[in-house]
Formats: sequence, structure tokens, C-alpha cells
Amino acid sequence: MASRVTSFVWPESQTDLTYAFDLNFPYSFVPLVVSDFDEWASGSAYFTFSRVADIGTSDLKISFQKMNHGDGADFDGPLGTLAHAFSPPDGRLHFDVDETWSLGPGPVPNVIDFKSVTLHEIGHLLGLHHSQYQDAVMWESLPLRTVKDKLTSNDIQGIKVLYGLN
Repeated sequence: MASRVTSFVWPESQTDLTYAFDLNFPYSFVPLVVSDFDEWASGSAYFTFSRVADIGTSDLKISFQKMNHGDGADFDGPLGTLAHAFSPPDGRLHFDVDETWSLGPGPVPNVIDFKSVTLHEIGHLLGLHHSQYQDAVMWESLPLRTVKDKLTSNDIQGIKVLYGLN
């Protein structure tokens, strides 16, 4: 295996990452998150993801948060920052509770596609930065009525380069 590009990656011994949801996480959103973890597992051919009950001991901690929630990356209201994820090994993923989310399928006028945002933020949980390619899931923004629910070749190449998998 080639050497790693950055120090913000999961250790080689930690390729099976566990995730858990905060108690306030709406059950209707869970299948979309699970599907996006499956997409990253398939695309990376490196990581596996397992859901666990205890958020305190999980590698990845997923929740909805309000504007000022005290982590230094607070939200700024509807249609501002939609979500934020912390690079390895932190593993926190926060969605803005004040957004109007679409649970799909397909684009819905004036709302944000939750699955697309989740797929992007999981990339950050794995250590990826934003892509320079607008069609990539890891592009820096997601316009309204846009759905990006599948990894692109750029996203897959990015994770492979990051973890020395080429």
C-alpha cells in the first residue's frame, strides 16, 4: 500500500467504522444514511460500516443540531450551512435541524436533498476535501433542486488516492 496523503485519515487498522444516531435523529432519515454508507463502502472497496446503538462508543456520531450548538462550526439558518462533518478521527456529523429536507426520490422545489448532503458529508468523515469538479459529490455546494446520490469517478479516485489504494 502506498503512503497516505494526509494525517486526517482513519488508521489502516480501522477500516470497519461504526456509526450511531443521536436519540433525536428522525427514523425516516435513517435508511438514506445507511444507503449512503453502502455507497461509500462499495465505491471505496476499502471501508465497511456497521450501525451500533451506542453513540458514545461509535466511530461516527450522527445528529441534527440547532444554530449555536457549541462545536465551533455552528449553523447559520436555512439555506446557509446545511451540515458539517469533522475529519478523522473526530467522526461527528451534524445536520442543520432548521433546513427543509427532501427525502427523495428526485429533486423537490425549494428544499435540499438530504441523501445528497449525507453522501457528501460522509466523504468528509472519511477525510476527503472538496473536489474541483462540479459534478462530483464532493463539490463544495449543492444547489436547490440538485440530486447527487451516486459517487462519481472523481469521488472514488479521491478516496483511493487518499488511502493509497491505487
